[in-house]
Amino acid sequence: MRVQTTPLRDVLLFLPTPHRDDRGFFTRTFDTEIFDAAIAEHTTLSTRAADFRQDSQSRSAAGVLRGLHGRGGRGEAKLVRCARGAVQDVLVDTRTESPTFGEWFDVVLDDVECAHLFVPPGFLHGFLTLGETADVCYRIDRPHEPSEDVGVRWDDADLAIRWRGTPNIVSDRDAAARSWRDLVAGG
Repeated sequence: MRVQTTPLRDVLLFLPTPHRDDRGFFTRTFDTEIFDAAIAEHTTLSTRAADFRQDSQSRSAAGVLRGLHGRGGRGEAKLVRCARGAVQDVLVDTRTESPTFGEWFDVVLDDVECAHLFVPPGFLHGFLTLGETADVCYRIDRPHEPSEDVGVRWDDADLAIRWRGTPNIVSDRDAAARSWRDLVAGG
């Protein structure tokens, strides 16, 4: 498994090597030693593999956009992968002390490359389904607490995220999310 840094501070991609043959493929989806070594070498964080507490999965139809979602308080760390289909996965750095504050990064996660995206605490996260159906799996470092949910509109003009398609399904919650400016202002 290779580890790749990204333009956003502390965000990493874990790139496994699927072993393919006429039956399909086999790949390692998580390795605690590789994860811990990569976090220690490439980030300023103290997150460790043993910190993860919950695995979740979503299934999304074609054109579904989920996000941009985050967590208030101490935030949450998560490891995200697309187990079926493909998504454009987007992160926005909300950490005011970070040199990449307010910047966004996107990557295609799919069931071919099997990459995993490490999302540190302090980021907004969202994705757009690029095919017919996508299953996205999340490994999260703490249980969900709805009172700490944070959201910003997926089409916020100040963020100017370049989505790789036009969403045709956005939840009422995501459509009504606040602006980036309101989040930054503490609103």
